Amino acid sequence: MTATNQFPIFDGHNDTLLDLYRPERGGGRSFFERGEQGHLDLPRAKAGGFAGGFFAVFVPAHPSTPRPDVQDPAAYRDLPPSLELGYAQETALGMAALLFRLERESAGQFKVVRTVDELVACLAGGTIAAILHFEGAEAIDPGLDALEVFYQAGLRSIGPVWSRANAFATGVPFRFPSTPDIGPGLTAAGRDLVRACNRLRIMLDLSHLNEAGFWDVAKLSDAPLVATHSNVHALTPTPRNLTDKQLDAIKESDGMVGLNYAVAFLREDGKNDADTPLARMVQHIDYLVERIGIDRVGLGSDFDGATIPQEIGDVAGLPRLVEALRAADYDDASLRKLTHENWLRVLRKTWK
Repeated sequence: MTATNQFPIFDGHNDTLLDLYRPERGGGRSFFERGEQGHLDLPRAKAGGFAGGFFAVFVPAHPSTPRPDVQDPAAYRDLPPSLELGYAQETALGMAALLFRLERESAGQFKVVRTVDELVACLAGGTIAAILHFEGAEAIDPGLDALEVFYQAGLRSIGPVWSRANAFATGVPFRFPSTPDIGPGLTAAGRDLVRACNRLRIMLDLSHLNEAGFWDVAKLSDAPLVATHSNVHALTPTPRNLTDKQLDAIKESDGMVGLNYAVAFLREDGKNDADTPLARMVQHIDYLVERIGIDRVGLGSDFDGATIPQEIGDVAGLPRLVEALRAADYDDASLRKLTHENWLRVLRKTWK
């Protein structure tokens, strides 16, 4: 942890596993060596005060599927095709196994946690804590047999969808500007998934879920409503962000929102431009704090999954965000809540 960052930072979302699992994406980098590629590795994490987070298993499109041009603003306007269950399960197993190998090879520096007590011990002892999270439930069969197996393996958080449709629900596209009110709500299997996650105390992540699905979860779930990496629709009108009405529901459930560092979800113009000031991140934090309260806001970087402000650069630059928040008159008590205490609170309520 650097001298400029006295608070351990627990983070709502990263896609580092995909970078490590797909060498063609991550450049073959090592998690245990400081690198210049990507956003997150162990040495840079320690330098930035990163104490852990939700490590996402995200199943990308099959390698045979043509990739859209990321520089084309229209490339992601429509939802990509759904995935085949067998391919999704094979990929998810491989990525989960990679996470457990990182734990085994870390010599005690990195631990997959399954309880709040384990997470607290990691924060106190300087061990980086990882929560196994599925970003999209494509690897789960509609009968939910795989959910039971993955839970026993350590799955403690799941987003029913990424930005596509699956057997459980429909995600939002990356249009700008747009409302999240697109497509149908939860399917019958999706409602079963919500009930099963409540029973197993698996956290449900509402990031990427469309508005109809959001309200279906709000009606069904007995757990706090959580969006691990989403921002404010009133400031940046992308469907990946949350409307005021959704924020009010999150407040009512005593849930929380993790600020996404993706510049396209921060900027007023929705552009994928890394030249985005930290002040824009603070503006989203301010709005969230005013709307849902200081106890319900955290950080959800989307490291290794998005373009982030160049003033942060990578995980080692996290102290700059903390200092920007301090300069915006957030005191130590508030910074502790934003950096890690609010995640502990909502996980205690959810995992019980």
